[in-house]
Amino acid sequence: MKILFIGNSHTYMNDMPEITRQMIEDATGKSCEVFMLAYSGRSLKWHMGEEYFSERFNILHGGYDYCVIQEQAHPMTDEADTITYASRIIELCHEAGTVPVIFETWAEKVKPENQTEMNRRYQELSKNQNVLLAPVGEVWSRVLGELADKKDADLYYKDGEHASALGDYLVAMVITKTITGELPSETFLKSFDFTFPDTKWFPVKEKVEDEVVTIDPEFADIIRKSIN
Repeated sequence: MKILFIGNSHTYMNDMPEITRQMIEDATGKSCEVFMLAYSGRSLKWHMGEEYFSERFNILHGGYDYCVIQEQAHPMTDEADTITYASRIIELCHEAGTVPVIFETWAEKVKPENQTEMNRRYQELSKNQNVLLAPVGEVWSRVLGELADKKDADLYYKDGEHASALGDYLVAMVITKTITGELPSETFLKSFDFTFPDTKWFPVKEKVEDEVVTIDPEFADIIRKSIN
């Protein structure tokens, strides 16, 4: 299986596509490759404008089975733009025989009221385009409630916008379930945190072994039950 991720920092944070790859292999027992076109703060409009030729080439000639499409989230872009440019990516996917997957994002920590609108947009987009939806935002909201009284169980990175290692574990698990219909084994408790404490993302950890973290089994179980 080959998967292309298109998005921004909500895709590349903590090397999330790699965790997804490992989860898919754990869940299915089959090999998986992941590739990424993700740039900080960029929208799908930017991807299909400034980076159009990279997007086009990768989708049409990459031989991907799935393409995970993530729109700018904080702030949300104009809905008409999301529909227009997501549709163009979906058209390229159909041309290439690739299955599009809409990545439903999550609201900022201080603006949870935005989640309802996010959910509506992505649900309608996936329904109208007849494509898969990875309901990350919906699962995120449910898990937030379950983890509210748990110490050291924050889905958010310290900026209140991006995902923590636990948050990206959730993201990867939702995408895994959306694509394969399966969840990784209960013993899969691995995630990545590529950030250094008390710094921003630059520099980030250069060695993969330095970013590996273990998810608390209790928290992992809460996420699993919120997806099933």
